[in-house]
Amino acid sequence: MKLFFMSVAMLVSVATAVAEGQVTRDIPYSRNNDAYSAERCRLDVYGDTVGAGRPVVVWFHGGGLTGGSKDLPARLVSEGYVVVAPNYRLIPRVTVGECIDDAAAAVAWTFENIGRYGGDRSKIFVAGHSAGGYLTSMIGLDRRQLRRYGVEADSIAALIPFSGQAITHFSHRKSQGIGELQPTVDSLAPLFYVRPDCPPYIIITGDREQEIFGRHEENAYLWRMMKLVGHKDVYIYEEDGFNHGDMCIPGFEILVKHVNRIAGHRKNR
Repeated sequence: MKLFFMSVAMLVSVATAVAEGQVTRDIPYSRNNDAYSAERCRLDVYGDTVGAGRPVVVWFHGGGLTGGSKDLPARLVSEGYVVVAPNYRLIPRVTVGECIDDAAAAVAWTFENIGRYGGDRSKIFVAGHSAGGYLTSMIGLDRRQLRRYGVEADSIAALIPFSGQAITHFSHRKSQGIGELQPTVDSLAPLFYVRPDCPPYIIITGDREQEIFGRHEENAYLWRMMKLVGHKDVYIYEEDGFNHGDMCIPGFEILVKHVNRIAGHRKNR
């Protein structure tokens, strides 16, 4: 499905500063007690002060698993969601597997604690951009990741990766001497865990001619495999005219549409 988004109002809505609610910053979520985990394994929570039982979006930042930092997207805050923004440890100080484990730990923390911030644990959506989209898919498709923390991946309300890797992440391939244009699929690839019974899956990419390293096509293959194994609630969106960096602008509108569809949420309810 191709989409065309060029709205100035949309650009403004994404840039709008957090104006309501309460932000709690740098909450530790990891079981690890080493110094680097204490530094990086922290998250911010935006909890709306009006009402309770709100949909929750856990938002993982991008940065190739080697950089980046947590942020609370203003578009999601403006919709009245509870928003959780974790940091996670980064390569080369840890492995890709440890990045995934941090993401799982952050989502497990959310299931355990989000009620105190106005969120509904039955309406926890997981999303992220680029490396964050990869982490979203890995913890949602590979059930082992969250089971280590006593959480079933299928309890997630939906997975919404923005331009995430579907093949093995390029940072891991690089560490193995594999180039950016040589794809592999192994146990560190979302494609390895295709299954019909995972949560609703909303896959979003930028324009295939402007994305990096065939990112749209690898996600299109993931979408097709999900359809072939019988998944009943899987979508893919390609955003014409948007590259890997700016595809979040229309991507948030797609996320909001599906969160509200699944959670039955109305902004000013």
